Amino acid sequence: MVTEPNNWGRFGTDDQRGTLNLLTPATVLDALAGARTGQVLNLAMPIRGATSSPAPTTVPHLRGRPLPQHFMSVDGGDYAAGARAIGAGLRMADDALIVTHHGTTTHMDALCHMWEGDQLYNGHPASRVRSYGAARCGIEQVGGIVARGVFFDVPRHLGMAHLPVDFRIGAALLEEIGPGLRQGDVAVIRTGWPLTWPDTYWSGQPGLAADAGRWLAGRDVAAVACDNAAIGGLNADQLADESLEDDLHLILLHRHGVHLIEMLWLEELAQAGAADFVLVVAPLKIEGGTGSPVSPLAIL
Repeated sequence: MVTEPNNWGRFGTDDQRGTLNLLTPATVLDALAGARTGQVLNLAMPIRGATSSPAPTTVPHLRGRPLPQHFMSVDGGDYAAGARAIGAGLRMADDALIVTHHGTTTHMDALCHMWEGDQLYNGHPASRVRSYGAARCGIEQVGGIVARGVFFDVPRHLGMAHLPVDFRIGAALLEEIGPGLRQGDVAVIRTGWPLTWPDTYWSGQPGLAADAGRWLAGRDVAAVACDNAAIGGLNADQLADESLEDDLHLILLHRHGVHLIEMLWLEELAQAGAADFVLVVAPLKIEGGTGSPVSPLAIL
């Protein structure tokens, strides 16, 4: 049951895209005009298969989550062992990749990822989330995102390399850093927490406070992106301490239809010093998916 002002019904009774509806052609064209230098930065973490690399010790991830599995179905060793070439001298390599993206790599949450009660965003029945996927609000509803990204480099603003583990970013601090947020923008928020990997990464995580989530929703952002694992903060058990009323996923995903992009790598963007940029994000078209790995691009 929705417990605060929300976007249910705002974009139609059958809406499954939430505030992405604000990315009209005019808004997209306006965002594209913001590119200045043409420099392109990839804001994604690398995907390293746990079965074939030291990924468990080199890539930030939440404890206990299954890491990506990367297998080669055909490789050079097969030919060395006598496998038949495709043609005269023609050989190939082929791989298989299994990614459970939540908590393990840069990804985007679909609106069906979390809810309370028996309804998804916009009143869609939660019973439509089945073992084969979600029949409503799946990641395939997103399409592609081209928007103005607004960068909130919180630790730099405070003179820190990264935020303390228990730091919660409030609405007043976001207002202080970036008061020029416009409807349809994507708020990109840096905590610097990936820099703590592996030393203290699992001791908890800094993140947004509940009032910051409501502040962003009230400014009609198209999405919220962050370099931490859950947008909100986490405790040492990698759980949120907030009540359901103040849970960041419920505030943004469930009540306001604001998609979330998590576990970005924002250090090069921080070094570039850009306050805003063109942001391009295209999730995989996984029908009924609760999310998708993404490689967000910042065009400066």
